[in-house]
Parts: sequence; structure tokens; C-alpha cells
Amino acid sequence: MALHVIVGTGPVGTATARLLAERGEQVRVVSRRGNGPEHPAIERVAADAADAERLTTLTTGAQALYNCANPAYHRWPTDWPPLAGALLAAAERTGAVLATVGNLYGYGPVDGPMTEQTPENAAGTKGRVRNRMWADALAAHRADRVRVTEVRGSDYVGAGGTSLAMMVLPRVLAGQRVFLPVDWDAPHTWTYIADVARTLVAAAADPQAWGRAWHVPSAPAAPMRELANRAAALAGAPAPKLIRMPYPVLWLGGLTDPFIRELRETAYQFDRPFLMDSTAATATLGVRPTPIDQVVKETVGALRR
Repeated sequence: MALHVIVGTGPVGTATARLLAERGEQVRVVSRRGNGPEHPAIERVAADAADAERLTTLTTGAQALYNCANPAYHRWPTDWPPLAGALLAAAERTGAVLATVGNLYGYGPVDGPMTEQTPENAAGTKGRVRNRMWADALAAHRADRVRVTEVRGSDYVGAGGTSLAMMVLPRVLAGQRVFLPVDWDAPHTWTYIADVARTLVAAAADPQAWGRAWHVPSAPAAPMRELANRAAALAGAPAPKLIRMPYPVLWLGGLTDPFIRELRETAYQFDRPFLMDSTAATATLGVRPTPIDQVVKETVGALRR
């Protein structure tokens, strides 16, 4: 029974911990408050993961160290560098594989489907922060100091997710109007949280996966309107009332709300097709995406609960 250390207890960290525990592995979850899923195989530890010495102690003897952390959106430039540095140092000192949950921000606006070979031309600060983290990890890997991998998903759907879809669907189920800066009919790739966990664990365990990034296997792209319609039909809710917010309204909202201000940087993801190709991970790691009908059904069930 191998030890696996997970930093972060958000939706992906929680799903990863449960997946490993159910497979009979020993799991140690690290968070500032010491919270996390309850399971006999899961040990919950309160610690500051940006403390490299403490994290090294907690990771000693582990097979893999999973970076599932997610600092506050507007604090990425200040909070990610020390945290990423501590994770990399702990992996290097202990020999644990460092498996990081990334995203697609680093590519910036792209015409056509994104692959793992798409140039990393980040459009804003958050994307550049993620690119710097990956560049540092990859440099250490190529210098034979550590073994690293990264999995990247599109916007998450599923219980606990905080993506745009998970902002929209509760309002749709409640029969409320939704007013957001979104092209409701643009094809969009959605990534199921459980599929992120499965891909992360597979990549950490497979030497073929080390030293590169992987896109999480995700169902074929679907517009937000289609996702909303499916959810409403399943729940017996009225037809969704989806209205596109003009960009100037988003810009004005950002003057007083830091979260909305941060959304300006990634607004391009929702005003055109946003497509991710994940065939490489399916071919190499054997992970297949959960069908979109099942994803919507489980998401609606979780929202109802």
C-alpha cells in the first residue's frame, strides 16, 4: 500500500483522494485547515504547503505528490510562486512524482482545438503564472532532479465545481434568468471533475507520462445552451432564459468586484469556440471521458442535493 500526498481539498483534490482511497492506497491530504474527505484510508493534515520543510516531511516515503491546490483567483501572482516552489522542492527531496493539475490559460486565445503541442502564448497574468510554474518543473525534470507531469482540463463540471457552467446550472434549475458575457451557442469543451482525478492518478503512475503535459479526456464539445437545455429537461425545469451580457458591463463590474475583474482576462474563452483535444491521454493512459449525458445527470443530481 503506497503513500500518496495530496495538496488541496477542492473538488479535484477531494475526488483524487477518494479515488486513491477506494483503490486501497494510503492517502495524506494537506490543507491549511486540515479538512478533506472522510475515509479510513485518508489522513487529513493541517499545514502550510508553501513551507517546503514541512511539506518535505509530510511527503517523505510517498510515491506521488499531487498539486491540487488553487489559490484565490486574484492572488495567483503572489500565492502560486512560493507554493509551486515548495511542491517542487518537496518532490525533489523525497523522490515523489510531482503530478500537477493545470489548465488551459497558458495557451491564450487559440483558433481551433488546443493540443498539448499548442504554443503557450498566455494572454494575461494568470496564464503566464501557470506557464512559469510548468517551465520550472520541466527544467528540473530535464535536469534529472525530479519526475513531473501535468494534466490540463477545460472548464469543470460536476459536484463542487466552480466554473461558469456551475454558476449557470443552479439558476437554470431554479427557473431564473442568466445574464453573463457568454456566446451561449459557441462550442465549448467541458471537463468532468472525476475524469481529472482519474487522469492525474494515471499520469503519476505511468513513466510514459512523466516530463510532459496531458489534456484530460473530455466529452465532445457542447455549447453552454445545450448543457443548460439538457439539465433543465432532466430536472423538469422551464426552458433556460440565457441572455448575453455586453462586455462593457463586465468591465464596469470589475471596477468594484475583484473576481469579476479577473474574469476580463479569460473572457475570450466564452465569446468563441473553445475546444480542447484530449486524444493523446486516451491513447497513452487509457483514460476515456465520461459521456456528457452521464456528466449532466450526475451534476444535476449533485445540485439537487
